[in-house]
Amino acid sequence: MELQTLLSSLSYYKQVHTGNPIISSIEMDSRNIKSGSLFICIKGFTVDGHDFVSDAINMGASAIIAEHELQIDPTIPYIIVNDTKRALANLADYFYGQPTKSLKLIGVTGTNGKTTTTHIIDEIFKANGDKTGLIGTMYMKIGEEIINVKNTTPESLLLQQTFKSMVDKNVKTAIMEVSSHALDLGRVRGCDYDVAVFTNLSQDHLDYHKTMEEYARTKGLLFSQLGNVMNYEKPKFAILNNDDPISAEYKKITSGAHVLTYGIDSSSDVVAKDINMGAQGTSFALVTPKGEIDISMKFIGKFSVYNVLAAATVAIAANIPLSIIKETVEKMNGVAGRFEVVNANQSYTVIVDYSHTPDSLENALRTVQQFCKGKVYVIIGCGGDRDKTKRPIMANIAVKYSDEAIFTSDNPRSEDPNQILKDMESGVANGDRYVIIEDRKIAIEYAIKKAQINDVILIAGKGHETYQIIGKDVYDFDDREVAKQAIKERDK
Repeated sequence: MELQTLLSSLSYYKQVHTGNPIISSIEMDSRNIKSGSLFICIKGFTVDGHDFVSDAINMGASAIIAEHELQIDPTIPYIIVNDTKRALANLADYFYGQPTKSLKLIGVTGTNGKTTTTHIIDEIFKANGDKTGLIGTMYMKIGEEIINVKNTTPESLLLQQTFKSMVDKNVKTAIMEVSSHALDLGRVRGCDYDVAVFTNLSQDHLDYHKTMEEYARTKGLLFSQLGNVMNYEKPKFAILNNDDPISAEYKKITSGAHVLTYGIDSSSDVVAKDINMGAQGTSFALVTPKGEIDISMKFIGKFSVYNVLAAATVAIAANIPLSIIKETVEKMNGVAGRFEVVNANQSYTVIVDYSHTPDSLENALRTVQQFCKGKVYVIIGCGGDRDKTKRPIMANIAVKYSDEAIFTSDNPRSEDPNQILKDMESGVANGDRYVIIEDRKIAIEYAIKKAQINDVILIAGKGHETYQIIGKDVYDFDDREVAKQAIKERDK
């Protein structure tokens, strides 16, 4: 594509050096530059792309986009814009042919439940005959092809590249987790969402958003971005959790889209009634505008019912039969690291869960209490370089809903693990049943050595993660594998 054709997607820019080279790719990382690339200088949290312009040119960049004037070879066209991140989203969307217009794009946002909800939606649409794509915390998936990711929601450039690949490979429906960071940083600009889903809102990421009000406002961007135009050929939908008070605000800012609500405790379009929960699964009646159907699933807990309700409401908006929803949900075994049972033929239960927020930890522990016939042990830590205010809250919840809490490390990153543990300990009182074991492996082994028949151990916080970040180093660490090994060692 010629540079001038590509630049027509921008509303305002200043071209300093003239020229109209053929652009073969768009890059924001100078290490990926090849002959014919357009290099866009992005200011990150730790690195400024403007500092790598010379490297990009030496690698073969044909043109540069920046936010200020540069001293470079006058034969290299360069363009100045006010905001290179916004320009990146526009240019990537245009360069790759606006791929999301050719997809049914479903975005799921909320504090908890995004990963499980997107996976349930993915399975339902596949069962209905769609080839699907999935983007989220664990990976990206095009059909059955798995691609590793660094962020829950990738940068706009990678997003548009991925959507283009999905279109080229005949994907019909794309489902993605949409993080608050991605919304605030503009990573999803240019994404033409057909369905926006809200799971819930509770404390998280206050190291970034500072206040719950700002966090809530940022989540709401997904719904305001559905647009103001009523499109009857390709209608848009907002799917809202009616049991969460912030949904009333999101309903107000959803202008041109249809609104469908789901809930358990409030009058909603889609409702779960007669819920029965046990150690092996959950059953309930799914009541919808299209009829009622009984579901008996392997997912455990009330929070799992909410995830299924959200996914089912998306499917109902797409006119997928209730029979397909039922069949799909009932045959699913769960999602990796989401209330995942570790089974090594032991007489006690070990569960690994991603619960890393106060709300998700409380939900997980309350669910455990509903079926546990023995003692409840919880292993919990808090991440370094993240929201410090939730640390004492998490610790308090851990001791409140367990017989013994084990405070330990969970990706301390650049922080002193002992200081994180002190922050957690400030939320509990003298006499509370807890121990501090900094080494996560030893903490897991401690709980497994203590557990007796019918006890439940909840290993919380990391879920599907297969690493531990200490300082700048990343070590192999999988709660599930560590737990299995500890069980085997105990059995010896």
